[in-house]
Amino acid sequence: MTTKQRFEHILGWFEANMPVAESELHFDNPYQLLVAVMLSAQCTDKRVNLVTPALFEAYPTPADLAKATKEEVLGYIHSVSYPNAKAEHLVQMAQRLCEVYHGEVPDSVEELQTLSGVGRKTANVVCAVIWNQPTMAVDTHIFRISERLGLTTHSKNPLQTERQLEKYIPATIIPKAHHWLLLHGRYICQARRPKCEKCGLSLWCREYNKREK
Repeated sequence: MTTKQRFEHILGWFEANMPVAESELHFDNPYQLLVAVMLSAQCTDKRVNLVTPALFEAYPTPADLAKATKEEVLGYIHSVSYPNAKAEHLVQMAQRLCEVYHGEVPDSVEELQTLSGVGRKTANVVCAVIWNQPTMAVDTHIFRISERLGLTTHSKNPLQTERQLEKYIPATIIPKAHHWLLLHGRYICQARRPKCEKCGLSLWCREYNKREK
């Protein structure tokens, strides 16, 4: 089976079995999504969704967040991972958002990455989810299962995975494909105990077929 054929089969299965695939983070606008994705780094979406309602009520706009102190923000997000660093990044992000972008979340990966605490993955998520741009965000789930399935080969870092996936996934479905792979890695192809017995992709999975042989 060629890599192209593997992609076609796997994407076809997702399209048929998971036609709707969306972010599990709760948000109402680009600013809220940006904050939520920043908080989700090495933290579960479930935990983020627990802390953001109060955070957004206290700081409904970037201008409100820009006026806050790190300590004030920390009081709302102390239960997420790395709360001290994230509190500082959130305040600095909001300040630059107001100073440079007039409080509007930029719609390009390059500009988003000029904001404090915003890396390539976060920028890709925001551009894909809000503006449906063909930006493939690679987190630990996607990095892991892309290699297991055989969608990538000997990828050493998220950027290499991103490039290999973008080579074979049509640009029009990259935003949805990100969620397909993410959710599959989160609930089925888990790190320690992949649920192969429940997986509909085993027929085309490189790791599964290698193990079966």
